[in-house]
Amino acid sequence: MQDLNIFSMLINAGPMVMSVMLMLLAFSLISWFIVFQKFILFKKAGNESAEFLDIFWNCKNLAEAFKAAQTYENSPEAAVFMLGFSELQKLNKNKDTQGERTLQDRLAGLETLKRVLRKGCDLQSAYLNKSLSFLATTGSAAPFIGLFGTVWGIMASFKEIGMRGSASLAVVAPGISEALVATAAGLAVAIPAVVFYNFYANKLADMENEMTAFTADFLNLVERDLITRR
Repeated sequence: MQDLNIFSMLINAGPMVMSVMLMLLAFSLISWFIVFQKFILFKKAGNESAEFLDIFWNCKNLAEAFKAAQTYENSPEAAVFMLGFSELQKLNKNKDTQGERTLQDRLAGLETLKRVLRKGCDLQSAYLNKSLSFLATTGSAAPFIGLFGTVWGIMASFKEIGMRGSASLAVVAPGISEALVATAAGLAVAIPAVVFYNFYANKLADMENEMTAFTADFLNLVERDLITRR
């Protein structure tokens, strides 16, 4: 009985099936690179955000919190806070140059601060979400790429049957087996990509909720200060 192992199937595959396998290999390598990259990024972001929030709520003032935030480069909340604090400093400078402002002017400045914080959250979400779309693309496209290789391989097998004039199992089996490996490879590439895409999409959603909650808390602090300031 002929020994048909995976390695020999790949070596003996036709040019088109081999091209499909190389394409799937490229998708797989890039996907796993993104998976490990995101694992490191999300881990750092989560740890640094927890540390920053602990320091933030224990700081005596926002200036002290801003100084601490500069040391947490991977924390989304720290990045959003620094944007907000910088905008707050600009508003305070306008107050110094234009004199004491009315409550209406302060609330107008607060709207500007809200827009800046929303922009900061959007930028951080886009940064964390970067490259995740490739995992989604791999998960949806890889099975079809593998299926294309299988269909092509089966077509080549039938062509060989016609040339030999024989449809015995010994003639058909090797070519079809090689072709089916492409479908299996497509699934092997797609399944991890889909699993990790869903995992990181959920992690991203959690981080976005945390950023939203922090932004609301920060705005509450600023709003109370603006309203009570004389």
